[in-house]
Amino acid sequence: MNLAVAAPQWLALILSILLFAAAAEDSVRLRISNVTVLLVLVGAIVAAFVAGPGIRLWQNLAVFLSLLAVGTPMFAAGKLGGGDVKLLAATGLWFDFSGALGLLIAVALAGGLLALLVLVLRSISWSEDIRRRVVLLRPKGGIPYGVAIAAGALIAMGLQRL
Repeated sequence: MNLAVAAPQWLALILSILLFAAAAEDSVRLRISNVTVLLVLVGAIVAAFVAGPGIRLWQNLAVFLSLLAVGTPMFAAGKLGGGDVKLLAATGLWFDFSGALGLLIAVALAGGLLALLVLVLRSISWSEDIRRRVVLLRPKGGIPYGVAIAAGALIAMGLQRL
């Protein structure tokens, strides 16, 4: 069941706030706290209980485990941060197979736009003080992919709730 659609508005709002928090954390520190990720996971569990008995969550669990299985080697290879992998998997628990496809497409598009934005921002001549304080502007800095995950999840959730 697509919990992102089945969840009541108040629970979808909480998920949205948590995704914004994860994006803010990642954009400032290039880290996503385990507490934020855990709350996203707990939110999916609450959504499953609120949805009522008789729902089949095997697709949601398969999406969650698949994203962890694909993301963990990417983390080990240094391609994704650990927080990014955990956030994507936890967010994936909110989606069934059909919803996960939309989620992954939206995250990929948001990630591409984010990468372009970071390239443009890094090409501007900023003072050393600003470059030191703003993680996104550091020439060798990473890209806060949690921003793309949050944006993609919000877009996918919004489109599916229409």
